[in-house]
Amino acid sequence: MSDKHEVSYAGIYIHVPFCKSRCIYCGFYSTVGMSLRQRYVDALCEEMRLRGVVRPLTVYLGGGTPSQLSASQLHQLFDSMEEVFGPGWQNNDGHPIEITMECNPDDVDEAFASIVNELPVNRVSLGVQTFDDARLRFLRRRHTAAQAINAVKCLRATGIANISIDLMFGFPNQTLNEWKHDIETALTLNVEHLSAYSLMYEEGTPLYQMLTKGEVAETDDELYIKMYDTMVEILQENGYQHYEISNFCRKRMHSRHNSLYWSDKPYIGLGASAHSYDGEKRQWNIADVEQYISAISQGRIPSEGEFIDQQTHYNDMITTRLRTCEGIDLTWMKSVFGTEMYDYLLHNARPMIDRGLLKNDAGHLHLTIDGIHVSDMVMGELVKISE
Repeated sequence: MSDKHEVSYAGIYIHVPFCKSRCIYCGFYSTVGMSLRQRYVDALCEEMRLRGVVRPLTVYLGGGTPSQLSASQLHQLFDSMEEVFGPGWQNNDGHPIEITMECNPDDVDEAFASIVNELPVNRVSLGVQTFDDARLRFLRRRHTAAQAINAVKCLRATGIANISIDLMFGFPNQTLNEWKHDIETALTLNVEHLSAYSLMYEEGTPLYQMLTKGEVAETDDELYIKMYDTMVEILQENGYQHYEISNFCRKRMHSRHNSLYWSDKPYIGLGASAHSYDGEKRQWNIADVEQYISAISQGRIPSEGEFIDQQTHYNDMITTRLRTCEGIDLTWMKSVFGTEMYDYLLHNARPMIDRGLLKNDAGHLHLTIDGIHVSDMVMGELVKISE
């Protein structure tokens, strides 16, 4: 990345796009071309050297499926990171860098958990999705509920003290009690972090095709709201903080990496289809593994980008900061965007406040629980549209 200004990058995201098979709901870029893994890892290491970024506060290996890499490939990635970013895994203040690795539960046995424990990884995110085997088969997930539970136990046994799991709700024909069972099963694992998302029907996915053919039906709004509210209530009763629309954590165990995205911090994305942001410009790598590898081998990062004007920056802050429990710091917004946009925000927020969808707490504008249910509509009222 060529920058005109000094940038201190807070986070590094590394995209590992390989999957044994594709889930029916997934809209992320991935490939089942597993034979390219070594060449891809070599290219990732070279992209690190080409960028030469400074030491980050967080590192996140996502996918795809990072747990599909071999032990030697994972060690190669981390060795290259130390070579480029400097030895040790502490930031400039001496605090540990948060290093997260996404894993599929069926990849995690005692041997693999031991490999993870050999790496600097100190946080693991498991794509559980549900503890119902029939629904896992419906999603074309490879693991079973028993494997998901065992994966958590294996990671614990080898010393991983920060585990997050992903869950989904709003499956076709799913009942409220079935969703409660998933939540209660997750609670028995006593994980530090939990992310929960409604099942999405994204264009281009097999699940979307099933929807358009009438083979499945979306959950009705009333049941969806009950599922969401039930989740919030149960998790908060059991000591989890609801710190972002879809995310819950034990005290001080929030995802530091994902929080960067919601707080306007610069980050670097490495790998095919990965995105970067430096405060002034967004950049994204080509979403093609072979073309990515070819370009990197020629000493070129295959990417496109766009500079962000003030209005786009303002709209980004509305749609990211409102996702968090802290919401929008109005004093900060005024200092960054000026009086005109500040007045625009307050003017458009007032009807939402009157309807109980937004609340102004000590200068922080945030969604209420009712506002979360219609968050897209609320954000749409606050963003600024070019005339």
